[in-house]
Amino acid sequence: MSGFLGIDWTHPASLGYPVIFGGVLLGSIVPVVPTGAVVGAGAAIAVSGGNLNLALVIVVSTVGALIGDLVTFGAGRGGRGSLTRWFERRQSQEKLDNARERFGQRGWLLVVIGRMVPAGRIPVLLAAGALDYPWRRLGPAAACACLLWALAYSALGVLSGGLFDNPLIATVIATFLILIVTLVIGLISKRREARKHAGAR
Repeated sequence: MSGFLGIDWTHPASLGYPVIFGGVLLGSIVPVVPTGAVVGAGAAIAVSGGNLNLALVIVVSTVGALIGDLVTFGAGRGGRGSLTRWFERRQSQEKLDNARERFGQRGWLLVVIGRMVPAGRIPVLLAAGALDYPWRRLGPAAACACLLWALAYSALGVLSGGLFDNPLIATVIATFLILIVTLVIGLISKRREARKHAGAR
């Protein structure tokens, strides 16, 4: 029996949606859950006959990620106490001024890149909050970033799900593939940062 959005919410597989949402939300606030793997696994299940709707997987992933990012940003922006002082103590006044200028000119791009690069999201959001980046700009930028992120990791899940008809195998392969891609992107990002620091000396 189909219900809201044409989904049979009495089917056990429908529990996958709150699991995906909760996993992404938790991992977006406290980085203990590999959120990209959660999204990819959901997408893999959706396209390999696991009774999940791919579009809805993307939607719940985007919403969960967005709420998590807004909470993280709010922690930085509302942290006029210890969090802001911790951030500011580790930066010179010149760096703080440059950061404010960068966020003012292309803050949306920094938010998008921070969401896509492993370990880049939380520092960017906390910095944006501590530097008083306005909510009216952060909201649309974060929404766009979260949608692009959900689409990217869903695409990896679809790739593995299209190769295997068994939802369990597709999920395992999608998780493994996403973890490898995340590791590679993280290594590339670290090497770029190292080169920048070396060039600045």
